[in-house]
Amino acid sequence: MGLFDDLKLEYKLGGATQQLIFWNIGIFIVSIILFYNFKGASFSYPDWLALSPDPLIVLSHPWTLVTYAFLHSGFMHILFNMLMLNFSGMLFLTYFKEKQLLGLYFLSAIFAGLVFCLSFFLLGYHSSIVGASAAIISILVAATTYNPRMPIRLLLIGRIQLWHLTAVLLVLDLMYILVENTGGHISHLAGAFFGFIYIVLLRRGIDLSKGVTVVTDWVMGLFRPAKKTPFKKVHRNSNRRIVPETPKSSGKDPKQQQIDEILDKISKSGYDSLTQQEKDFLFNASK
Repeated sequence: MGLFDDLKLEYKLGGATQQLIFWNIGIFIVSIILFYNFKGASFSYPDWLALSPDPLIVLSHPWTLVTYAFLHSGFMHILFNMLMLNFSGMLFLTYFKEKQLLGLYFLSAIFAGLVFCLSFFLLGYHSSIVGASAAIISILVAATTYNPRMPIRLLLIGRIQLWHLTAVLLVLDLMYILVENTGGHISHLAGAFFGFIYIVLLRRGIDLSKGVTVVTDWVMGLFRPAKKTPFKKVHRNSNRRIVPETPKSSGKDPKQQQIDEILDKISKSGYDSLTQQEKDFLFNASK
């Protein structure tokens, strides 16, 4: 099994956080080919992908409220965002489901995009925005709101509580909002607010991510191949005596049992703990 097959299997088994990381990195690679200006050493995203503050452009291209959250302006931009997405996603999934993480990612990106558009329109600014950071900080704030005293360990700093890290990031956004990257800091704060509201409503029994779950399940269903039911031809013999069939053994299929054992090993020790033979078997079984 080659590198591509390993990545394909990793995508299937990695969960929502890893799938979002795969999508962001994949789109970034495609963006280099299509939109990178090598002479100016910068990206030139069109208005039908990046999020413009012009209300008319947003109304005619409403999908940009989502697409901008999968675009990045450089290598360091996407590297930091993906590290934060992996970290924040791990904390969020400690308490919540993967579909809730996906729902929060998309909803917070849309909300932060709308706040950005309104703010820049009122301020008279005209620059567009790209980046997943608003959605990522929303996930971080949601986890922090749910358990602010959750202990975490940071390199060179040591053991702190989760709210300490989140507070520092939000204070930095407030400090630099009028200094540089104003649109980015506005969207960060909007995403943080949405993450807080999401948990407040969730505690009252209102899960805003359910609407997104319905849509994503429907979209994924369009690309999922339909299960084929094997056709069995039945010959009826009216003269034959009907004898009740002996119930078959309810024992688990050996192949399924081996799959369950491998998945259990992944949940305990991670995908890298599998042998090459186990990886090949799981890949072939997933086809």
